[in-house]
Amino acid sequence: MNTSCKEIQLNGAPVIEMKAGGYLAIIAPTVGSNVARLRDCKNKIEILRYHKENPIKKLTASPEVYGLPTLYFGNRLNYGVLRASDATYQWPNNEGRMQNHIHGFLHKRNHKVIETLVDGDKAIAKTQYIYDENDLFFEYYPVKFQADYVFTLDENGLHYDFTLTNLSDKQMPYSVCHHTAFKAPFTKKGIGKDIRIKIPAVSRCIIDWRCLPTGELRPLSAYDKQYVDGTKLVDKVVVDNDIYNVEMGELDGKPFYGAIMTDIASGKRVCYEVDETYKYFIAWNDRGRKHYYCVEPMTAMIDAPNLDMPQDVTGYIELAPSESKTVSQHIYTI
Repeated sequence: MNTSCKEIQLNGAPVIEMKAGGYLAIIAPTVGSNVARLRDCKNKIEILRYHKENPIKKLTASPEVYGLPTLYFGNRLNYGVLRASDATYQWPNNEGRMQNHIHGFLHKRNHKVIETLVDGDKAIAKTQYIYDENDLFFEYYPVKFQADYVFTLDENGLHYDFTLTNLSDKQMPYSVCHHTAFKAPFTKKGIGKDIRIKIPAVSRCIIDWRCLPTGELRPLSAYDKQYVDGTKLVDKVVVDNDIYNVEMGELDGKPFYGAIMTDIASGKRVCYEVDETYKYFIAWNDRGRKHYYCVEPMTAMIDAPNLDMPQDVTGYIELAPSESKTVSQHIYTI
């Protein structure tokens, strides 16, 4: 496979096609710079949930449950309230009877392609979104910012850097979540019940019926420890918002911070490594009957700015005017 990075049309929409090191990635800038597809072509591993017949139409209709969407503000806000240190914002409730605001807006916007290039054996794509008064959401959240996305594909898989920069004169609440949807099964001849997931959980975050934290971090039960020892099934069983704060784990005897998915029949693994800014992970699989599951790293706890808990526990921070923050991820197969 030759290394390439170019804009093409897919399902009637412009996308960025990246090829390098035996991997294929498709970035959908018109749907929030979603990583719509990530495939290990050499080993025939379809890493992310991808609809081959109508990929962009399906992604546009349900951008949270295909590919790798980046969410700002991360996860839920209780009754849509966002309490920053210098202001309180009221976001619309968009979660029905739960009456929360969920997932924000950034993953649904049409982003600008800044650059596509090949650098040796690396394919690199850069996209950007400027959030200001031209965005319809600005009436709810008048805090200007810039979002920058850098995707690098090589023989070691996909490297992804996401940067938010506060362009306003206000404090900018910061909580980022990725609702990453993995395919089940991910091998060509595999079956979903052979997939196991490993997450280095420390304690479980207890939530109420509205999926909001109660404030309790509970010691791991026998059920929770399945994640720690890598025996947790993710397909044909219900995984309903299992939320954990996490620590550094290991992969083949080396430090590894993130989640590892294994097909126990073939021994193939999908590794989802993130930087240590991500303090929490959620596992969810939409009742377990749709051949995918979501592994969701979060920089902060659900509803973090509204919780009466220390920020070093919740992970919530704010960016000062002109301040930037970058978080990084790496997805690959072994």
